[in-house]
Amino acid sequence: MPASLLNRSSLMISFRSSKKRHLIITGNRGSGKTTLLNSFACADIRTWAEKGKGVYLCDSYTGRSARIGIFSPESTSTENRMRICREGFLETGIPAVKHCMNHEHEFAVIDEIGYLETQCEEYCQTLQQLFDTKRVIAVVRKQEDPFLDSLIKREDAFVIDLDQPFGNTGLVIMASGEGKRFGGNKLMADFKGQPMITHILKASEQIFAKRIVVTRHESVAQICHAQNVDVILHELPYRNDTIRLGLQEMTDTDACAFCPGDQPLLSAETLQALVLASAARKENCFRLKHGETVGAPNIFPKKLYGELLSLPQGKGGNEIIKKHPGILKYISIRDEHELMDIDTREDIVRLQEYGC
Repeated sequence: MPASLLNRSSLMISFRSSKKRHLIITGNRGSGKTTLLNSFACADIRTWAEKGKGVYLCDSYTGRSARIGIFSPESTSTENRMRICREGFLETGIPAVKHCMNHEHEFAVIDEIGYLETQCEEYCQTLQQLFDTKRVIAVVRKQEDPFLDSLIKREDAFVIDLDQPFGNTGLVIMASGEGKRFGGNKLMADFKGQPMITHILKASEQIFAKRIVVTRHESVAQICHAQNVDVILHELPYRNDTIRLGLQEMTDTDACAFCPGDQPLLSAETLQALVLASAARKENCFRLKHGETVGAPNIFPKKLYGELLSLPQGKGGNEIIKKHPGILKYISIRDEHELMDIDTREDIVRLQEYGC
């Protein structure tokens, strides 16, 4: 998914839910790091380049700026063609970081920390002090370097990599219910002018590395095929069958979400937040929560695929979570209606009216 389509609200939901101290945005050149940062925060320390001249740093608290790098035309490097101006870091950069430390704002915001910064040991030490004493939102260049790596690997940092913000996450849309309480195939029932199943298909676009719908309904399969979403048609009776059939197609993913097809108010923003959190903490399961109410979708890491594939008859993913309670994390959302599924015709009338 292009980083330009990343919802900034989704990022902040994931970051807040992580309870991490710092937010680090990384990625290769042109990945949109600064654009994303500028969409929700103003930089206290900002750097920019002037082609063929140099790199400059500005302290927003004082308005002072200084050159921290000089273009080196004789350099043969394809990545770093600047040589450091130490005076810029010592006279402007370090005081700028100290201004951030002393300011009353909750966060210090830095755009960016990259190659030139790593060449000034005193500046790196001051940045380290900043991370140890204050909350930081920072753009960090993706490059092999011990100092940059140390920032990315901090235990108290929530890291989003814009080269692959959602990781390698699959989605199984569970659409095998017979709709006995509803009185028919509820996934084909009209919801705000479209069959209900189309809402999850639209909300999940461009987020997942792979999507598949597991269903017993030919009519649902036809809609999915029309939208180029893969389908498994089956006649097996149990929930664990649906999970197994879908997950068997996800063996090359690093995590997999399981989402029912009957939560028509589930939003793309919420799905993004859930998957961002999973991509940042690959060892955990994730589930949505509003107040004391918890609900689907759920995401499971690859290390639990084996247990999911061998679930007891009629059981679902909750059986796995009960066995591993310590790995479950929650993403808190603002709107409880996103968690509501449709079991009866009264449910669909009630949710149809919400938001109209």
